[in-house]
Amino acid sequence: MGADIKNLRSRIKSVDSTLHLTKAMGLVASSKIRRATEAMNKSSEYEKAISEAVDMLTICPECAKSPYLENKGDEKLCLIVIAGDRGLAGGYNANVFRFVKDYSPSLIIPVGKRSYERFGGEFKGVESFSYDDAISLSKDLCRRFCDGEFDKIGIVYTKYISIMSQEPRIKWVLPLEKNNASQTHSILFEPDEMTILNSIVFEYVAALIVASVRESFASEVAARRFAMDSAGKNAQQMLDELHLKYNRARQGAITQEITEIVAGSNS
Repeated sequence: MGADIKNLRSRIKSVDSTLHLTKAMGLVASSKIRRATEAMNKSSEYEKAISEAVDMLTICPECAKSPYLENKGDEKLCLIVIAGDRGLAGGYNANVFRFVKDYSPSLIIPVGKRSYERFGGEFKGVESFSYDDAISLSKDLCRRFCDGEFDKIGIVYTKYISIMSQEPRIKWVLPLEKNNASQTHSILFEPDEMTILNSIVFEYVAALIVASVRESFASEVAARRFAMDSAGKNAQQMLDELHLKYNRARQGAITQEITEIVAGSNS
């Protein structure tokens, strides 16, 4: 009986420590959510604006010969895979890696510590990822695409649906897709459409990368908060059950001691 009480006391201490950890991590994630979603929304607005400009350029007949619109197939596929810098975010990282298995890329460029550990390459952190990093990566990818190293370039990221729901998605970057929704525009490009397209494509690809990184980070923070909330509830439930077992064991031990004392006095 004494050994059971000692074992239960040790388990209670361990679960209580876990509960404090999950609460602390949940609070940290909660404090980052607002800032992460604000950064995501700003990047999304810029991505939308520059995408509209690129859409108008791709429908121009002059831009049809641009190397960035050349459809080469998808044999040589390059993927930028964005995962988290940390764990303890439920199935966030696992969902991204499971999603990548549906493709057979020739090259994977990792963004995030977990992605770097999984695929290797040059380390790029998600939280510290800057616009300068995106521009540098964008220029390198555009050059290699034009040189024929890749037929297609995409970004695997996590779509932020709500604080309780995030899904891995793929966003195709190159080649550019011609937008047939509108065949006319009233904007005059100087010096000409081809020159503008070839110069703006670096900014466009960088905008897609930054927006995907920011959205993935917001998804990671939300997933971690939800996971820590669930883990905290489970730990609290386990702690309540252990306290109940401990009290019953202690009561049983006290009852046994009283019984032994009474039996000894009667003899």
